[in-house]
Amino acid sequence: MRSPPLTGKIRKLLTYIEDVLVETGIDVDPPLRKVAVLAVVKNPYAGRYSTDVSEITEFSRELGDQMSQRLVEAMGEQPQSYGKSAIAGLQGEVEHAHAFLTSVFADRLREAVGGGKAWISSTAKRGEMGASIDVPLASKDALFVRSHYDTVTVGVPDAPEPDEVVVIVAAANRGRPNFRLGGLKYEDLQGEDGLR
Repeated sequence: MRSPPLTGKIRKLLTYIEDVLVETGIDVDPPLRKVAVLAVVKNPYAGRYSTDVSEITEFSRELGDQMSQRLVEAMGEQPQSYGKSAIAGLQGEVEHAHAFLTSVFADRLREAVGGGKAWISSTAKRGEMGASIDVPLASKDALFVRSHYDTVTVGVPDAPEPDEVVVIVAAANRGRPNFRLGGLKYEDLQGEDGLR
């Protein structure tokens, strides 16, 4: 039996903005801005097993467009790194959370940020209401740029309910403050293969 369509099943959208101005007593110039957009969405497969989760992946295109647009607007400038995550409520599966994050969804993020050659780092888990998650961030054009390995920690106080999924996209405008571990620099990346 097919569940009702997901369209219109977004309970709420949240935007989180973090501006880091000082790190270890040193001014961060330019300031590091991390933005995350969170959507609390009904899980049509909550409480039951289904071999087909295409209802989620089909809806994720529309969801990806909406969330990515909000992300870019909140950034206020071109992101250099991005990531995605999801938290399934307790009646859902981690597989349901990941179904929201496939390339159908991710390609909307890539398009919104003006392209991106690199794999979009992601993670998902099952959690209770109020659960937080560390959304992984990495350079959108070259995964070997170590300075851009970072996270942004987010959650929703009243979500996910057991039959919901919290879907997250995140981005940052630069790498970590005070980076000094060497390797490929952002300004030297080629951005052709997603690695270098």
